[in-house]
Amino acid sequence: MPEWLEVVMRSLLFVVVLFLITKWLGKKQLSELSFFEYVVGITIGSIGAEVITGLERNIFNGIIGIVVFSAIPFLADMLSLKSKTFRDFIEGRATVFIKDGKIMEENLKKEKYTTDELLELLRKRDIFRVADVEFALLEPTGDLSVMLKKENQPLTPKDVNLTVASVKEPQTVIMDGKILDEPLSTIGRNRSWLKTELEKQGVTIENVFLGQIDSYGQLTIDLFDDKIQVSSPQEKTLILSTMKKCQADLELFALGTEVKEAKQMYSKNSKKLQEAINKVTPILRR
Repeated sequence: MPEWLEVVMRSLLFVVVLFLITKWLGKKQLSELSFFEYVVGITIGSIGAEVITGLERNIFNGIIGIVVFSAIPFLADMLSLKSKTFRDFIEGRATVFIKDGKIMEENLKKEKYTTDELLELLRKRDIFRVADVEFALLEPTGDLSVMLKKENQPLTPKDVNLTVASVKEPQTVIMDGKILDEPLSTIGRNRSWLKTELEKQGVTIENVFLGQIDSYGQLTIDLFDDKIQVSSPQEKTLILSTMKKCQADLELFALGTEVKEAKQMYSKNSKKLQEAINKVTPILRR
């Protein structure tokens, strides 16, 4: 058998062997390693590399081994896209650790996790009581996905029937003291507007390390000099204050006029404006 073909055969064999060993060790190897497990992993890899390429210490053999090891994951990914059965075998399936608030002890043993290790994973998710968990799943990557019981889940605007405006991703318009024109034009702004906003905060573009505009059109900046304090954007606060002032003015006009039609008009518009204020206050105070 040609030497290069023997290297290919050895590479294929040891990929299978190392894969089966890793599957046997379980998902725990992917998420966390002890010092001993780390040393064992390095040793297994070193032994595999030596056996594969240590025929006559020919550099060409090493290149062949690297190419084979690189090609196998690529082919495995291609097969995984076309076959769920193959994907489940290669990547594994998620394992239920907690169901309906109860720990699945057999599944813990199957994945070689102790109760202490499960509690540690929960603490990393800021969960300190198993009783608060409705469902927990150990993903094939070794991460723990957790769903809290309904009464322990964070309150959302939907829970209180509150309508909130959609939020878009912020646009980075200044980086390392330089203006980025493309994201600036994406949100309908220009350099003149940007310079005006910077003048309001008393800084120049050259002093700005990073500048971003949020979905509300507010500019937030981070300066090269961390000792300089920059005030927070005040646009939303000013809008809310202006609306409240207008509503208060309408109430004063209603009280100050003797004309019945005018009084009714001022009172009606004052109530409408107050309703608008109540709706936008949660947004403008964020």
